[in-house]
Amino acid sequence: MEKIIGLLFIIVGLLLVIYPMVSSAFLSIMIGFAMVCFGMSSICIGIIFTDIPLYKYLSIIIGLVSLIFGAIFMFFLNALPFLVSLQFFIIGFMMMFYGLMGMVFLNDKSYIALSAVAFILGILIVALAYFAASQTYLIAVIVGALLIVDGIVALVIGRSKSLIEKYG
Repeated sequence: MEKIIGLLFIIVGLLLVIYPMVSSAFLSIMIGFAMVCFGMSSICIGIIFTDIPLYKYLSIIIGLVSLIFGAIFMFFLNALPFLVSLQFFIIGFMMMFYGLMGMVFLNDKSYIALSAVAFILGILIVALAYFAASQTYLIAVIVGALLIVDGIVALVIGRSKSLIEKYG
């Protein structure tokens, strides 16, 4: 099974590297379609389960948000760079926040220095997030290259890779 998955990773990775814009748009449509399906099923579950009102309303709200994001990914926005940059923005702002907290509240100079490094790295990660959002084809190429590497590892190592991940 690992060899089949490795082969699929290599094929998808090659498609992302060779045709970054087309394959990135295709992935965006597929992610959007999956979110629309999830949203519709979540709304249906919210309508069916009338016993617990809070569960019902939360399920419907999650379904509506999923429908909206699914439609946005399908028709207006490329999902791959958006999701990658969103992840980097969140991590970068968290690092900046904790770095700033450490510089203000910690007394040990070594902790203050580490907090300053975390703050600077947070700034760099936010800049990387901006780059990821603006360079859509490069994100597709990077993700494709990583898929190719992971696929080659899965093909060469096979079952041993899962054992290495499981047992370290």
